[in-house]
Amino acid sequence: MLVHALEGHRIWSAEYDAQPNPLLALETRVLRDHIGRLADCAFLDVAAGTGRWMRIAQSCGARVFGVDLCPEMLRCAAHKPGLAGHLALANACELPLRSSSIDVAVCSLAFGYFSEPRSAMHGMARVARSVIISDLHPAALVAGWTRGFRVAGERYELEHRPYSERELQGYAYEAGLMQEWKVEAHFGEPERELFVRAGKEQLFSELQRIPAVLIAGWRRT
Repeated sequence: MLVHALEGHRIWSAEYDAQPNPLLALETRVLRDHIGRLADCAFLDVAAGTGRWMRIAQSCGARVFGVDLCPEMLRCAAHKPGLAGHLALANACELPLRSSSIDVAVCSLAFGYFSEPRSAMHGMARVARSVIISDLHPAALVAGWTRGFRVAGERYELEHRPYSERELQGYAYEAGLMQEWKVEAHFGEPERELFVRAGKEQLFSELQRIPAVLIAGWRRT
């Protein structure tokens, strides 16, 4: 069943943290090696979901804030230690924060859900000195990968807007951001066990050949 991303995440919220997700595991593993020092930083998680990156940044000593458009996801995040009171129902185009008040903003695996990606990039660049975006790699979409989940025996596919790396770079350039680094991440042995738990081990070798996640970091010029 094809659903709007917001409705899909509302349905997914209760089981989001419990389901094995190799894409999240890969993105977390790779981005943690590139995100840099977070101690004493003001950290913003855009499309925070259940607060995964907020918790990681918090454990590194950052002051954390998170925004999302899904109330159900935010309620899950608010139950995690230290996150209540640091969350807001808002979108990336109209972030409820002062300009230049954030050191690092991360938008994790959500940029393709935004209906106004150019405005979202400008919104993040306004409040943050450094912007990091990760998402399903365009090559994975070309290869036929979809974004979805299963709840109560029902398979849901999330609507999303495909975009090229060139488009992403264009949005960043227009927002006054200069790219500092880029990673094209493939599934590796650390993710194999999650494929096994999800009953999809037979797909691992095939999917390993395709770049799964594109991650890029920019700094405001």
